[in-house]
Amino acid sequence: KKMGGQIAKDQDQLKSLNFTEDELQKLYKNFQKLDTDNSGSLEPEEFFDIPELANNPLVKRVIAVLDKNKDGSISFLEFVQGLNSLSAGSSQEEKLRFAFQIYDINNDGFISNGELFTVLKMMVGNNLNDVQLQQLVDRTIIKADKDHDGKISFEEFADVVKDLDIIDKLTINC
Repeated sequence: KKMGGQIAKDQDQLKSLNFTEDELQKLYKNFQKLDTDNSGSLEPEEFFDIPELANNPLVKRVIAVLDKNKDGSISFLEFVQGLNSLSAGSSQEEKLRFAFQIYDINNDGFISNGELFTVLKMMVGNNLNDVQLQQLVDRTIIKADKDHDGKISFEEFADVVKDLDIIDKLTINC
């Protein structure tokens, strides 16, 4: 089945991405499979049905980053734009921006002490108690915060993670 009316509307934006027409058709089929209630968009619950994401502690943050217009669900365009950020054809900066947004919960362009704590808490669960986790957060901020404003900018974030071989981990092959 060809992509529907919503897609026709988003055609220009879709064309600017790193995907061929065939790849977009394939992605649309996958999107429709995930869209179990046939609403034309993905609700958070539908993401939890994806085995690879079901146990991912950051799935809620990934959904929030994908949801550009903040309406609580992911349109096909938002879905593809997110995949595009992580595709082999996207730049290192695009991948790092996606990762940065996972931590920048309030979208102010900085990762605060509280935001880093919240996201790391999602990742470590109860493996560290809150005191240990807060110490880790404080150490991380001190190490990354070059201008000593108490928070991490995108540039500071990129500087810290560029040595962590993270770019390969942030690349998905569709």
